[in-house]
Amino acid sequence: MITIGIDPVAFTIGPVVVRWYGILIAIAVLVLILWMVRETRRAVGLSAEVVLTGAIIAVPSGVIVAKLLHVIDNIVIAKLHPELALAGYVIDYTRYPRLIFTSEGLTIYGAVLGAALGIWIYSRVSKFPYGHVTDLLAPGIILAQAIGRVGCTINGCCYGLPISLPWGIVYTNPESYGYAASSWLPSGMGLHPTQVYEIIYNLIVFSVLFKLRGRLKPDGSLFALYLALYSAWRLGIGFLREGIPFLFGMQEAQFLAIIILIITVSFMVRK
Repeated sequence: MITIGIDPVAFTIGPVVVRWYGILIAIAVLVLILWMVRETRRAVGLSAEVVLTGAIIAVPSGVIVAKLLHVIDNIVIAKLHPELALAGYVIDYTRYPRLIFTSEGLTIYGAVLGAALGIWIYSRVSKFPYGHVTDLLAPGIILAQAIGRVGCTINGCCYGLPISLPWGIVYTNPESYGYAASSWLPSGMGLHPTQVYEIIYNLIVFSVLFKLRGRLKPDGSLFALYLALYSAWRLGIGFLREGIPFLFGMQEAQFLAIIILIITVSFMVRK
């Protein structure tokens, strides 16, 4: 077994607690913005001002939709499984709406789709080619996701089901989100390092998308391929990850993955 005893809390400033997860997410956003500036200026000729304004719009729109999907996920599960809400596994935001603004919880799909929506709206105003720009951003997005999953690995969230294989992970720091799950494991058992699986997969997808830049037509095809490849991954990895059923026995991410796969594959076949 692989033991992870890193303290997820990087440092504190008074009452403010800064976790490694937040630091890695900030680095991932910075990498994506730098990628955005480099690629769009090189291939589209957009000014740095337009690119940075797009980033300023994309980040909050991504956070808003990511939080919205998280809230919907919790509300649906709380209504279908009220015992889980009573046990504190999910939050019924219809009863505690103020927690929407204070609780943790975001969804990666919401972040990507929300940011894409924000950039699309901005493209209507600034008149830049949306499909072409999203194609340029696709490799940077999956690279940023790989960096973010490093934060998940340290944080102890998004872990998988128990396994007895040598690469199973055990969290030993009480501040880690995976500590409780690890403490219940029998000797010789660990958790599937699904975060590490995703880091490897995302880097492979990054290599594929980087290689295919400028080779797929029409505009938007590379971004659609990114969505399809990542959705296929989330559908599959959901069977190895700890989670609560959302609809039809599937987790929310799996349910969304099927919808996005249908849309993106249909688009690529039709075009």
